Amino acid sequence: MEFDPNTPNVARMYDYYLGGKDHFPADREAAEQILRIVPEAKLAARANRAFLGRAVRHLTGLGIRQFLDIGTGLPSQGAVHEVADGSRVVYVDLDPVVLVHARMMLDGQDNAAVQGDVRNPKEILDHPEVRRIIDFREPVAVLLVAIMHFVQESENPREIIRTLRDAMAPGSYLVLSHGASDSRPDAVEEGTEVYSRATSPLVLRDRAGIAALFEGFELLEPGLVWLPEWRPTEEDTIDFVDDPSSSLGLCGVARRN
Repeated sequence: MEFDPNTPNVARMYDYYLGGKDHFPADREAAEQILRIVPEAKLAARANRAFLGRAVRHLTGLGIRQFLDIGTGLPSQGAVHEVADGSRVVYVDLDPVVLVHARMMLDGQDNAAVQGDVRNPKEILDHPEVRRIIDFREPVAVLLVAIMHFVQESENPREIIRTLRDAMAPGSYLVLSHGASDSRPDAVEEGTEVYSRATSPLVLRDRAGIAALFEGFELLEPGLVWLPEWRPTEEDTIDFVDDPSSSLGLCGVARRN
């Protein structure tokens, strides 16, 4: 992927939703179009980020000390290596700008940021830096947080996850969140049209379609739920007390047995 400030970039749009500063006019214009269609998008981005933090903290509590974060996006407060302090973390993203920012925030030999495309999982798994840091003979957490809804059906998302699963030792975990068409069906067509002009078109799936991505894994409690419903804290749920589906995404953490 080449750097192009004139094409809306999904990572920079996400950064805009989160209140970051790493975006350009094209990104802000596209993000504002989304906010006019779905005003909840900023809160949804926060809910997604909060889910990531809760999931990583839970897995470190279970003894997981290796994290492969695919489609990491622009770094922000509460990055995986900060939450899972003392763990080995590899960030993977296709966007060279994301990689520059990720490498700037990393320190030490136990973490890395490498270029890779979730659509080519074998290349990610075989990357020398991934192999140096992640020992796939031991349990690992693979994070696919707000990335699989940029994978088209023609690109076989379930086969992508099967390839990753087959490389994971028993006792490993999959952390996944995904934009859900069930949340705002009235806005799906208009919202996906905006993303069709960005670096990655958006594919929203329904609950059954998202559940299918966990094939071969055992979902932890509370199962596949709206973002603020996954092992919530009071701070995480305050914006979604009345309607968790307004977080726009479903999520789950699942174990490979």
